[in-house]
Amino acid sequence: MVSTSDTDAPRARVSGARSGPLGRLGRLGRLARELVLLELALYRSLARWLARRPDVPAGTTAIGYARQVTPLLWLWTFAASIETVVIEVVLRTIDTGWSEAIRLPLLVLGVWGALWMLGMIAAHRVRPHLLAADRLRIRSGARTWVEVPLDRVATVRPAEHELPGLVTTLHVDGDLVLVGVSSRTNVEIGLDGPTTLRTSAGEVTASRVALWVDEPRELVARRLGDPGRTVG
Repeated sequence: MVSTSDTDAPRARVSGARSGPLGRLGRLGRLARELVLLELALYRSLARWLARRPDVPAGTTAIGYARQVTPLLWLWTFAASIETVVIEVVLRTIDTGWSEAIRLPLLVLGVWGALWMLGMIAAHRVRPHLLAADRLRIRSGARTWVEVPLDRVATVRPAEHELPGLVTTLHVDGDLVLVGVSSRTNVEIGLDGPTTLRTSAGEVTASRVALWVDEPRELVARRLGDPGRTVG
């Protein structure tokens, strides 16, 4: 989920100035496309997880961020699976036409929901942040990413921020870009002035980037802005 701050609202209205049925249809079409792409990305992540093939290209170092959110995702997955089983058992005991008519659709929906949640768990595990020789690719889940060029990094420090909403993973607030996990960040990267960054939502200009990592002290100790540091 991507959001922008109130300071970006006028620009958002201008870019989406087309109103009426055609404008609404276009927005629905873009939303449907994003949902389909998310679904496919979750299934790819699940396949990688089962095959034990994390998405970590050669020459990059993985930096994890899934430790805190994984137990919560497992809890949701377990609860959804139990709910599916209970509904199936109850509907099988009800000998009526309507119960039989809705039993299979609800079962399919429950299985799909469990697979979706497993895909979310997998995405957090197989798509870590990536530290390369010239950039840090910050990730969150199956689709969200921001690339930070290391030659623009000035400071790296522990700092906590919260993103609006429970499912927001990318948020722009003035000169600050936040890439959250469970709507939180714990490290802030200061850039050497306003910098145009490539993100999963398009280019943005920022002076700071915040992210969540499992080991914030280790990331700070890597001295990302130091030309003499080594990857690994």
